Amino acid sequence: MHVRRPAVLLSLAAVLLLGAAFVVVVVARRPQPAGATTPSVEATPASTVDLPAVSSPAVGALFVDGAHYCTASVVHSQQGDVLLTAAHCIHDGEGGDYLTGVTFAPAYHDGVAPYGFWTVSDELVAAGWSDSSDQDLDVGFATAHQAGTTKSLESLVGANTLATGGSFEQAITLTGYPDDSETPAVCQNTTSRQDTYQLRVDCAGFPTGTSGGPWVVGQDPRTRLGTVVGVIGGFEYGGDDADTSYSSYFDTDVQALYRQTTARA
Repeated sequence: MHVRRPAVLLSLAAVLLLGAAFVVVVVARRPQPAGATTPSVEATPASTVDLPAVSSPAVGALFVDGAHYCTASVVHSQQGDVLLTAAHCIHDGEGGDYLTGVTFAPAYHDGVAPYGFWTVSDELVAAGWSDSSDQDLDVGFATAHQAGTTKSLESLVGANTLATGGSFEQAITLTGYPDDSETPAVCQNTTSRQDTYQLRVDCAGFPTGTSGGPWVVGQDPRTRLGTVVGVIGGFEYGGDDADTSYSSYFDTDVQALYRQTTARA
């Protein structure tokens, strides 16, 4: 399991791991053998003040009651305020509801939130997740706002772009916040196919709390931004082994959720 919630929020559903972006590929709900392509989107890089040593500034921790329990990331949108994470990080699944009181701290590290805390709202998961905890739909979106801030979240920290319909085998950068650590874990490896709608990757050191962490391809070494093709979640809520993580395959269901989120953001 890759997610932890404070004891007062534990539900009957198992909970674990989990950025919104620019959807660029339209596919049917079936895996595609070839890699998807994305148009060039110039994201605004974050400032260099007080950032984690290796993590992207667009990745951060989700908090409830003062404790971080999952991971999320910023994805490109016109509004500049969209987050991507695992569905189980924001919704309990079958028989449950959306989690309330969630905040997002981009680039969080060592007890420091360099961009402050952002209120998470407009959470959205697929009906297949809310109705039956479908592990193939363990993907969720939300928006983030900060009182008194005139700039958008994306303008401050940048954003990954979102792609659907990609290859099962891609070289990625994986990032997540273990709940027993104040710094993000980062790993690079190549993904593989776990099942019809599931990806897997072997990366050591991704235990509880890293759910929702983005799987990013083509990460720019300067901005640390790229294209997100998965999030820790899906099979076994992202994995029972801290050294192997899973993701629901990004297809038209994910694309539809993204479009719904940006339409109301």
